[in-house]
Amino acid sequence: MNKVWEYVKAIGTALILALIIRAYVVQAFKIPSGSMIPTLLIGDHILVSKFIYGTKLPFTDKRILPLASPKRGDIVVFKYPEDPSKDFIKRVVGVEGDIIEERNKVVYVNGKPLSESYIQHTDAAVRKGSLEPRDNFGPVVVPKDKLFVMGDNRDQSYDSRYWGYVDMEELRGKAFIIYWSWDSIRSFPRFGRLGKLVH
Repeated sequence: MNKVWEYVKAIGTALILALIIRAYVVQAFKIPSGSMIPTLLIGDHILVSKFIYGTKLPFTDKRILPLASPKRGDIVVFKYPEDPSKDFIKRVVGVEGDIIEERNKVVYVNGKPLSESYIQHTDAAVRKGSLEPRDNFGPVVVPKDKLFVMGDNRDQSYDSRYWGYVDMEELRGKAFIIYWSWDSIRSFPRFGRLGKLVH
């Protein structure tokens, strides 16, 4: 009987630790769409650091103090502003106070073109800002406690150009590593992506 009780306690302790780790330290997410190609592919499984930007404590409005603030270039997971039950992942392009503008597919931050070696464009056509904000928008000023985010697959990303800003309170964390990747077309793992740092 004592051994059974010890097993039950060990399993209970492991479950509690797993829940604490998931809630405050690190969480796994799967990439379901192509909005972050080529950085993240459909079927990539990533780990997200939840404590780096500060984690909200349960049953309170208080947060654990952050180790860092989000900065341009960070890839972040957040609650989708139009449906908070869904998580989105995008790259931070602008932080509080930044002036963001896009002209003919080139993003400008505070009047200077942003160096973005990580993006791709799949459509050579340039759409007018009067029709939609995909290729031309702004300038806009990022409000206090907000982020402006965009997908790396610029012509195929539904992001801040369309629905606005991400509230800092809705951040889930910063993506940092791919721990698994599954190519559903070939039905085979992408072994070369395992352990790849996300940046």
